Amino acid sequence: MISHVYLGTNDFPRAFHFYSAVLNELGLVLKFSDPQQAWAGWVALDVPRPLFLIGKPHDGDAASAGNGQMVALLAPSRHAVIQAYDSAMALGASCEGTPGLRPHYHPDFYGAYFRDLDGNKICICCHQPEVGF
Repeated sequence: MISHVYLGTNDFPRAFHFYSAVLNELGLVLKFSDPQQAWAGWVALDVPRPLFLIGKPHDGDAASAGNGQMVALLAPSRHAVIQAYDSAMALGASCEGTPGLRPHYHPDFYGAYFRDLDGNKICICCHQPEVGF
């Protein structure tokens, strides 16, 4: 259903460093990076899409986060949710909700929320039952 998600950034090197660490915790790999064009994309190992992209806005204006907009990234485990969240916090993200169950969504929804360095709201979530670490 989704081809790609593109988040704007005002500081590509900083955003690239941030997302390289966070997305690594989710098992995503860098598909491409073009610092000259100030954009990069990550993908899961076994599929060509969806892509997670960051870069300068195409219209040349400053990037800004939208109110009510959020990107939710699927984690392979609850442990990966914690690892990605911890990585984001260590790199300067701001907390919007610590890792934990959100049973009001469904009994196995385990998620964490943060704002990246440009203010974009990100959710990292796992929909699987706990299987132990």
